[in-house]
Amino acid sequence: MTMYWIQYNMDSRAESDKIGVTMSGHSGQGPQPSRTSKHRERRSKSPRRRREGKRSQPRGGEQSQPSLQETGYRRLPGHREQSAQTSTATEPADDGSPKRRAHFLHGPYPATHFGPKACILPNPTSVMHIQDPASQRLTWTNPPSNVLVIRKIHDESLVEPFKELCRYLVEEKQLMVYVERRVVEDGTLKDDELFGSICNQLCTFREGFDDISDCIDLIICLGGDGTLLYASSLFQGSVPPVMAFHLGSLGFLTPFKFESYKTEVAKVLEGNAAITLRSRLKVKVVKAAVQQPHEEEEEGEEEGGQQQAGGEEQGEEHNGFLCPHGPPGGDAGKVTLQLQVLNEVVVDRGPSSYLSNVDLYLNGRLITSVQGDGVIVSTPTGSTAYAAAAGASMIHPNVPAIMVTPICPHSLSFRPIVVPAGVELMITLSPDARNTAWVSFDGRKRQEIQHGDCIKITASCYPVPSICCHDLVYDWFESLAQCLHWNVRKRQAGLAQPSDSSDTEN
Repeated sequence: MTMYWIQYNMDSRAESDKIGVTMSGHSGQGPQPSRTSKHRERRSKSPRRRREGKRSQPRGGEQSQPSLQETGYRRLPGHREQSAQTSTATEPADDGSPKRRAHFLHGPYPATHFGPKACILPNPTSVMHIQDPASQRLTWTNPPSNVLVIRKIHDESLVEPFKELCRYLVEEKQLMVYVERRVVEDGTLKDDELFGSICNQLCTFREGFDDISDCIDLIICLGGDGTLLYASSLFQGSVPPVMAFHLGSLGFLTPFKFESYKTEVAKVLEGNAAITLRSRLKVKVVKAAVQQPHEEEEEGEEEGGQQQAGGEEQGEEHNGFLCPHGPPGGDAGKVTLQLQVLNEVVVDRGPSSYLSNVDLYLNGRLITSVQGDGVIVSTPTGSTAYAAAAGASMIHPNVPAIMVTPICPHSLSFRPIVVPAGVELMITLSPDARNTAWVSFDGRKRQEIQHGDCIKITASCYPVPSICCHDLVYDWFESLAQCLHWNVRKRQAGLAQPSDSSDTEN
């Protein structure tokens, strides 16, 4: 990608020279032999010589283009000013890829490959940036061989369905089954001698220790909506297709019934199944660069010279925090946590009795301050979770949007809003906030946010491909009716048939 960008600039510069020669030859003035001879000499030179000459002799007032070996997308001591000018176009992201120059209203184009072997069935007739939901069909580039089975923990009613599913996948389908280690260590499975042969063939892993993101082809969830949220947290990049069976309490995200699991699993393994691309949020927690007095004495000898050399990276110290130049929440802090969130990011007041006071930025501009119990930033999938309980609208998962919902705001006019998926949201504590705030991600990894910290939220390009039981429209509205009882009421009786009466005659 980098080499292509450099070559593109070289070709465009050579093309501009060619255009300039053509325009000078048709300027309308008299013939100029001296210019023509110069142009012939310039044309006689090879493109390689021209490029070398331009590199060695830059034009007046124009800096030469640094090569890839000089920069390597890193800021070197001798190229600070030059890299600062080109940082908006070629500054790398945290994952190594270049940042986008501007935000797109529809958000990043979602990935079309899910795991090692799954992808969306190509639709040559679709010309829209957002693919037609009816054409979202799952297909396999190669037959799936590794299946991850996630079971709800501490639920004895799921032991028998789990054993039946594992026996079916291992013995009949000849697949490699991955399960979490704590599931296999369950005492009920250890005491079952008939399941012992199957249990010995299962591959186990531990969350946070083993990386299985590159070897799973299909995910099967047994339980409620929490199992699908847990599956999403295991894959911070591309997510394999998820097939969720309703064996929990709510089951809004689990459309399949376990009674017909053999037929449903066989259909999915054959491919060409309808899927719903559930968008996720890419969240970064940036902690303020706090300089403590004892740390300053210990690190003064080692890092003192480097900090003096990088004078432009120094910030202004305010209330004990090293604040960067420019808008709050800049890159001077340290990214301590980066997650992919499927439902929502919740910022609340925590155990404090005071109102939370946080500032909400959109693309670097201060939009409003939230004074209340907190704020919810959710995906369309999360619009039917905590956001729905806080009074937000319910949005179909295929709508590219981000929802901002206040939690018990101390204002009658603060209503939930929906913003495009391509914007960048940032949440910080207000300077006059009396207390700190707490943040959680899909109900997990709860931590405290202090003054100077910021939370950056953007739409992720790695959605969760959720396999549909019927289709993405029917499944969603059926979940609304069955789980949330949306618009369920006693039917109004119809009017009686008109008959001959005094009222009719009058």
